[in-house]
Amino acid sequence: MRFGHSPATLDTTLDAVPGAAPAQWPRRPAGIAYGGDYNPEQWPEEVWAEDVALMREAGVNLVSVGIFAWAMVEPEEGRYTFDWLDRLLDLLHAAEIAVDLGTPTAAPPSWFLHRHPHVRPVTRDGQVLGSGGRQSFCPSSPEYAAAAERVTTQLARRYATHPAVVLWHVNNEYGAPVGECYCAVSAAAFRDWLRARYRDLDALNEAWGTTFWSQRYGDWSEIDAPRTAATVVNPAQRLDFARFTSDALLDNYRRERDILHRLAPGIPVTTNFQLANCKALDYWRWATEVDVVSNDHYLQAERADNHVELAMCADLTRSVAAGRPWLLMEHSTSAVNWQARNIAKRPGEMRRNSLAHVARGADAVLFFQWRAGRRGAEKFHSAMLPHGGTGTRIWREVVDLGLDLSALRPLRGTRVSADVAIVWDWAAWWALELEWRPSVDLTYRERIEAYYGQLWRDHLTVDFVHPEGDLGAYPLVVVPSLYLTTPAAAANLRAYVDGGGSVVVSYFSGIVDADDAVYPGAYPGALRDLLGLEVEEFLPLREGERVRLSDGTVGDVWAEDVRLAGATAVATYVDGPAAGGPAITHHRFGAGHAWYVSTRAHGEDLRGVLRNAYAGVGLMPPAGIPDDVEVVRRTGPDASYTVIINHRADAATVAVTGMELLTGEPCPGSVTVPAGGVRVVASSR
Repeated sequence: MRFGHSPATLDTTLDAVPGAAPAQWPRRPAGIAYGGDYNPEQWPEEVWAEDVALMREAGVNLVSVGIFAWAMVEPEEGRYTFDWLDRLLDLLHAAEIAVDLGTPTAAPPSWFLHRHPHVRPVTRDGQVLGSGGRQSFCPSSPEYAAAAERVTTQLARRYATHPAVVLWHVNNEYGAPVGECYCAVSAAAFRDWLRARYRDLDALNEAWGTTFWSQRYGDWSEIDAPRTAATVVNPAQRLDFARFTSDALLDNYRRERDILHRLAPGIPVTTNFQLANCKALDYWRWATEVDVVSNDHYLQAERADNHVELAMCADLTRSVAAGRPWLLMEHSTSAVNWQARNIAKRPGEMRRNSLAHVARGADAVLFFQWRAGRRGAEKFHSAMLPHGGTGTRIWREVVDLGLDLSALRPLRGTRVSADVAIVWDWAAWWALELEWRPSVDLTYRERIEAYYGQLWRDHLTVDFVHPEGDLGAYPLVVVPSLYLTTPAAAANLRAYVDGGGSVVVSYFSGIVDADDAVYPGAYPGALRDLLGLEVEEFLPLREGERVRLSDGTVGDVWAEDVRLAGATAVATYVDGPAAGGPAITHHRFGAGHAWYVSTRAHGEDLRGVLRNAYAGVGLMPPAGIPDDVEVVRRTGPDASYTVIINHRADAATVAVTGMELLTGEPCPGSVTVPAGGVRVVASSR
């Protein structure tokens, strides 16, 4: 078993996921990219020169253009108007501002939807969605595919050699707000997808368990999309439809990407993900298809610990990017416009948010959007240039952030060093949250965030891993929620622990295979031998019910009737339906350790479990770091860069030696970070 924390090791951590694309990066800008979505088509052309001048003042060096400009580029079918875009790109290039040029296919124009009304997506309940928004198309529509091909081809031919264009941006936020479509065209495409997956109906019937409720299929034409029915629809069918939807949207991306690769070779192509928040797409699969990973992240403003959720999403993005640098394609300078309560960011918060993404691997900090719009659905969304103009606090902070990012230019291309790993799988998320599970309180992200949050509070940096990916770089792997566990994933975890690794597994993991079929024998099925126990019965708790454990832990939501089969009990249930039985267990498996937690614990209660796991592999959380201070290290060939972000209301001191890049001050042995502040210390290797 190999353990290590070097960036070189981390770079290969996720390469076990097949087909990883070679790393590419825009040829410009030279440092950390800074800018945002620019929508000049929404403004008179005389405003453009002012925009560009202010961009230069703010230090902007990359903008995304044309993402929703289909009606401007192709005002009627087959007639293209590029003169405005020519002038814009020339203006930006003259100001040394690079361009991420979008294909505008996320928002088909009115003429297209008027001519092809049947292309509009259909919900599971049969409602045909109207136009006037975005993503207003069935992803399996041949008419949409043809129109998207044509406009992408025209853009690629015209701008393949334009010196401003350094990156192509396909579509926008696939899967949001519309992912699945249940129209007749989608149903037919689903049948084609199933034929390719199963080859014959006997295999499909076996995988779906169609003997249940007399669902057996005798002809492919009998299969429909899993529309809303009188009761719960076959969960294996629902799961395959989720896979199909992710693949159908991916086919749309590939179609445009391949055109761009062919007609504009050498320019990387991306599309903006919504990692951790978009359930519709299997991003492990998608990440192998983009030249560079980019992500959109918007703060959950009302959460008291939203900075922890931000860190989690950034770590997940870096992990999906196989440890390589990535682009923060969108975030906000202040409030968004679509949350229930659009809370404004307070002074310094935008800076902390931005630099937290940089700390965790982003080599680009971009916003939605450059200039606040006066019309449309997003007119109350914050921007780099607010409605109030350059006299505002937000503008001053935008200019200051540009200076900060210029000072952080040495971080570009460096890698983040991680301590532990968390298993993340979109298929497990899909399967867990289908209907008729043992408790409505079983949700995927809740357990992920509970364990991630405690690791964050223990000042450990996390990589996320595919359940079948390479785990060898990590002394500890946490499995918070893996209801769907493939045989390959189970074998991967067993081999990791047998070789000396340590895992912490939470309840309701290892239960079903890739077809949502329960593994034979006692729970937890695929992980039974690894954990050294059997679960005779799930014991969901009533709403508000609590259980106490012998080690002082308090759990809720869930308990289990656990029988030991090689494992030892670390803590037992004091009360509740499993009183007297094992609650937290430990199993020596080969050269490693497997820990199991059979109830829902939080915060300090999880800290005790994790500290036991740390001790088993000699992992020591760093000492001397105050609570609510995050410390992340990026490492290059000649130096390491320690990013310290203070979320406290008072100053915090952290031991580190080197040169502080944002102030230019030396740090002979420690650095004091003011309340709400950030410091970045460069140290020679």
